[in-house]
Amino acid sequence: MGQLKPGATLIYERVGDTVYQREAGADPDTRTEVGWDYETHEERRDHDIRAGMRQRHEALMEAKLWGDIRREAKTNPTLQDALEHAIMIYHLTKTK
Repeated sequence: MGQLKPGATLIYERVGDTVYQREAGADPDTRTEVGWDYETHEERRDHDIRAGMRQRHEALMEAKLWGDIRREAKTNPTLQDALEHAIMIYHLTKTK
């Protein structure tokens, strides 16, 4: 960046996500980069909302899967045995 001149009037311009400065009346090609956009509060909030929705969706799909497994195990002896085995292992290894 260039040196500031005492009493100089600066013009700030934005192009996309970048902020530039130049002296008033100076050729626009002499402008220098002085700042950039970072993720805004709204963008962070929207990202957090989407992440929360994704987590809830995954939890719902997992709950649905376990419901499907329990229902199918009622008529499938092999699946019922595997489910009972998994439940036994869970209880034996569960920490208090």
